[in-house]
Amino acid sequence: MGHVMPFQTINPPKVADVIVSQIEQLILEGVLKPGERLLPERELAQEMNVSRPSLREAITTLKSRGLLKSARGGRPYVVDIIAPTLTDPLIELLKNHPNAMFDVLEMRHALEEVAAYFAALRATEADREILRRRFATLEAIQQGEHEPQHDSIADANFHLAIADASHNVALIHVMRGLFNLLLSHICRSLERLYTRESSYVIVHSQHRAILNAILERDPEAARQAAHLHLTFVETTLRELDEEATRQERSQRRLYNAPVLEASV
Repeated sequence: MGHVMPFQTINPPKVADVIVSQIEQLILEGVLKPGERLLPERELAQEMNVSRPSLREAITTLKSRGLLKSARGGRPYVVDIIAPTLTDPLIELLKNHPNAMFDVLEMRHALEEVAAYFAALRATEADREILRRRFATLEAIQQGEHEPQHDSIADANFHLAIADASHNVALIHVMRGLFNLLLSHICRSLERLYTRESSYVIVHSQHRAILNAILERDPEAARQAAHLHLTFVETTLRELDEEATRQERSQRRLYNAPVLEASV
């Protein structure tokens, strides 16, 4: 007589748990964005092919986990779990200490090279279309007046679309969490790069090179293009710093030079 194996009964998962898991996945992947409202209960239950009581139970669980909230009488919406990682006061501090700018550039090197590499490997056709649109916005900027405040938003959105296309959820949330810092950094960089007429043409061609490498599904070329772009920004900013320092020294010499009297 054979041994009775000690198997436990496998219970099918509760429908509410499956709903929770699906909605969590959509939030994690950034498909459901902060502040976005869920569909009305009846429509959502139909779309997911579940009963309304199961859906209600799932939403209660998601609220208890801090992922959803409801305004009084309103539909549940996604909580901003990826609120900026860095606070505005810290961003102000970084702005006011020029050397910190280069620390931000070092961090961008690490994140954005990896993002470009994985975007080239994993971008779907929908991702590629978003990247083309974000680049088209940058293209339009080239035809108009160059305004750092406005241009930096389009620039940051292009870099975030690359992160989204990497399909690495940790990287996506880190980049979005750093959005205010990224925006501030790009704005400050552009203010200074725009003092050199050729710089914005070069930056635009570098953005195009990153896009093309991703569209051609060449991860190494995408990583290299991101590297060249950020290296150019860093080198140019350092050169501009050195030029400004030389100007400052010359001005000081001009105003403080002692007047030597001719000997009689």
